[in-house]
Amino acid sequence: MPVWLREHRWRQSDSAVFLSLPVPGARVTAANIFCTDRYLKVSVPPFLFEAILYAPIDDTNSTAKIGNGIVFFTLYKKEAGTWNSLTLENASKEKLQYLRENAVLKAHEKAKEETEAKKVTKQEHKKYALEATVKLEEAERKRIEELKEQERQKVTKELELWKDQQKFVENQRKVQKEGQLHEEVEQLKEKKKEKINKTSIPSEETLKTRLKPTEGSGSYSMFSENLKEEQLPAPRSSGTIKINFTSRVFPTALRESRVAEEEEWLHKQAEARRIISADLSELEDLKEEEKNPDWLKDKGNKMFATGNYLAAVNAYNLAVRLNNKLPLLYLNRAACHLKLRNLHKAIEDSSKALELLTPPVPDNENARVKAYVRRGTAFCQLELYAEGLQDYEAALKIDPKNKTIEKDAEKIRHVIQGTMQNSLKNQN
Repeated sequence: MPVWLREHRWRQSDSAVFLSLPVPGARVTAANIFCTDRYLKVSVPPFLFEAILYAPIDDTNSTAKIGNGIVFFTLYKKEAGTWNSLTLENASKEKLQYLRENAVLKAHEKAKEETEAKKVTKQEHKKYALEATVKLEEAERKRIEELKEQERQKVTKELELWKDQQKFVENQRKVQKEGQLHEEVEQLKEKKKEKINKTSIPSEETLKTRLKPTEGSGSYSMFSENLKEEQLPAPRSSGTIKINFTSRVFPTALRESRVAEEEEWLHKQAEARRIISADLSELEDLKEEEKNPDWLKDKGNKMFATGNYLAAVNAYNLAVRLNNKLPLLYLNRAACHLKLRNLHKAIEDSSKALELLTPPVPDNENARVKAYVRRGTAFCQLELYAEGLQDYEAALKIDPKNKTIEKDAEKIRHVIQGTMQNSLKNQN
């Protein structure tokens, strides 16, 4: 049975009631006190104090101080006035029970409202924190983009300046070469003039020997017999010149060929022949067309179209063994692995296809888009949404007008934002 605390002192003013309640030998905490606008209760086992107040009070601003075994209450009245007593007198047990239960119900409703208000405030704080985080990330992204743009403009200016310098140097070289050629031509002209002058002005002795008197006359003639003896040399004898051409694999002439590309092609052909002949024990039972990687690729495509993904993978595997430099083989095999849920293998084949699809040129744009999308899909199915979003954004850079890829990328962004919100909730 509880021990009822009957001893207490109280006094009042027009706006407040001051209540002093001694609790001997007991340790009172805030959890032992329950107060509403009409009901006050202090429960410190084995002591119990309960009061149905004379008039309503402001339980929100009212206070209780605990110290030295005494609880001192300051209860602010809702309406100024004088109370005839601290508690409600001459009330029936039913009314007291009703007031008590009503006080407890109001307390529960107030606590519920406070909990809901705290919950709403907490959600607003989370929303604000998320918006602030998104804004910070957006500002950081813009800053990085601006830095990239500045660096690009700087490099472009430097490149243009270098090109102008190269053009100026080339022009200077052309001017120097033209000047040297002009000087050489002038020197050749001078030498030619000197030769002509030497040959056109004969000496007196040569004139005397050439101008001899002709028979039967006393005059001299330039067309004498001695001049006729100075004849031109005999023509050269005819012969045959043998020409031997350098032996070549390609039909074009050596001067028209690209040696580096031809050697690379020959190296690839030799490597392909080596791979084919390396395991003749397994390939000797195959037909001639089954040893062709392109035929096997077409076979795998047909198997994929019919839904036989395992057979398609086997066809692509054999084609890769015959020629491991064809990116479409890895790209198609990645699609099969996606269907079979072999996600890590799909990522490996897509990465290998991207590695072989270099350099990036307009002819392989479609294949690179497929490789990025398939690898991004595999990442997302492994719940690696950040890596998947990077691949989808790379595909969008190549094909920005593809609405399907844009929608999928937007879905991934929503998933990432939802994951961030859930993580924030768990932390809080």
